[in-house]
Amino acid sequence: QGLLVESGGGLVQTGGSLRLSCAASGSTFSNYAVAWFRQAPGKEREFVGFINRNQGTSYADSVAGRFTISRDNAKNTAYLQMNNLKPEDTAVYYCASDAGRIGTSANLYTYWGQGTQVTVSS
Repeated sequence: QGLLVESGGGLVQTGGSLRLSCAASGSTFSNYAVAWFRQAPGKEREFVGFINRNQGTSYADSVAGRFTISRDNAKNTAYLQMNNLKPEDTAVYYCASDAGRIGTSANLYTYWGQGTQVTVSS
């Protein structure tokens, strides 16, 4: 596991949808947990959700029921499907991964992508 590259961000209207991708390098992607975080201007980085090696997921209350995390180990890629987007979802979204740790704290994750901007207009 090494490089993570996010893609799929952009500008969308309130109520719209986007799907972010997190492409990982390396051959052991299936052994890694993947998490999504976001950071809005002037705010701290915030946990969005994670998916473990067994496809189990957990979400922040603010996105539960609207966002879905999935993974395709054959493609070394994780996804964040975001539906019913709201202006407060505007942020830079980051994916992160780790082989042995998982949780809601950013400190648990070793590898990080560069981030992709999501802007939701009202």
